[in-house]
Amino acid sequence: MPVGRTIVDSTKFGIIINRLAEQLVENHGQLTDTYIIGIQERGVMLAERLISQLKATHDIDCTFGKLDITFYRDDFRQRDKPLKASETQIDFDIEGKTLILVDDVVYSGRTIHAAIAALQDFGRPDTIKLLCMVDRRFNRHLPIQTDYTGVQVDALDEAYVKVNWKETNNKDEVLIYSAK
Repeated sequence: MPVGRTIVDSTKFGIIINRLAEQLVENHGQLTDTYIIGIQERGVMLAERLISQLKATHDIDCTFGKLDITFYRDDFRQRDKPLKASETQIDFDIEGKTLILVDDVVYSGRTIHAAIAALQDFGRPDTIKLLCMVDRRFNRHLPIQTDYTGVQVDALDEAYVKVNWKETNNKDEVLIYSAK
């Protein structure tokens, strides 16, 4: 893959995580009946970072789950190689609760659509809010919008946006790769 252009460096990355955590506290208080659910795999990384930030700055222990959407995707039969599902860990009742669904990049909206379908197997939440690090808002195939956004990227459909995490890529950053 060609070298990407950095659009969010590690300093700004930390500021974004802090701002997203503060917005959650501002809108949901101590997150008592608000649960955070990360979409496997990269949404879980963002969710875990948010939870760490909430614990460090506000001493908030919030309920957290991991959601795998592999077989809820509308394209899972169209893949060339076999799919590898990740673990779903939702060991709490979501009925009547507010859920913060977390993913790293919201692009076409298909992942979020699949996540909502998967969550319905666990019950009927009162509200689902969407939080992401990167919102590619002009590339939607479905009418999905974010409630909490780290950064908006207006790029051509052919461009690729990637969030790197220091836990897996040795550096926190957001990169954009052009199609050319």
